Amino acid sequence: MLEPALRTTRCPYCAAPAVVERPPVPGVPEPVFALGFALTHMAAKEHVARWLRSRSRFTRSGIRSAAPGEVRGVYVPAYLYSVLAQARYRASIGENYQETETYRTTENGKTVTRTRTVTRTEWRSLEGELVSYVADVLVTASKGLDNAELEALEPFDLRGLARYTPALISGWVAEEPSLTLAQCQELARKEAVERVGGLLSRSMPGDSHRGLEHQSRLDWEALDVCLLPVWVLAVKYAEDAPPLRVLVNGQTGAVHGEAPISSWKVLSALVALLAVLAVGWLLTGGGR
Repeated sequence: MLEPALRTTRCPYCAAPAVVERPPVPGVPEPVFALGFALTHMAAKEHVARWLRSRSRFTRSGIRSAAPGEVRGVYVPAYLYSVLAQARYRASIGENYQETETYRTTENGKTVTRTRTVTRTEWRSLEGELVSYVADVLVTASKGLDNAELEALEPFDLRGLARYTPALISGWVAEEPSLTLAQCQELARKEAVERVGGLLSRSMPGDSHRGLEHQSRLDWEALDVCLLPVWVLAVKYAEDAPPLRVLVNGQTGAVHGEAPISSWKVLSALVALLAVLAVGWLLTGGGR
């Protein structure tokens, strides 16, 4: 039996991997593209082991010495979004220029006159329009992997995208989209507008700018479901704590996780710092 949120399963009799082709379900789009795994499960475990060892000393005990546990490769659904953006903007543009000014100062008990070169900025208003095609925006389509986690794993090398066929994901766990098209479209539009803002900021003339504002109109939107390769690992670091979930980009090996901080370690470090400061204050005569 296939779990409702999954597209793939294994035969219960021979353990052979299989892909179940569902009949079309309203609101659940079919994948258009898939991006293959380039990182083996052993390499993923090695990346996580290095990541664990590099965590802060303020993380909970056991995390830095923990060994990665169960590893599972998952094809996570995401939307690949592109759009034509037309932005109207306005900003203040700063042009620097230099002047020589005279000033008075005291040298050897005497008042003298000196000159110096100073940089000043002349500001002028600028308004205009930018038309740009925004492509390769990835947003999650999974309730199990939020968009912030997906962004932490990016970038993916989209040059490796292939047209989806069942054979591409046979033998792997593949999740169906669990977020609605409207939810994903809202995420994608927000990210596209942010990219336009970044492009405008980098494109401003002059030596500096301030007060940049823009309004974007988005046309010719395209959203396609693609399956992204992600390794999911469970790290058991303490008997009284749930396993730490760590994610690995199945292409690049980028690692993301949220190692919990130990409050008593932070408090101990703060107390030690205050003690050192107090001793230093006393040694410098502050206690007199």
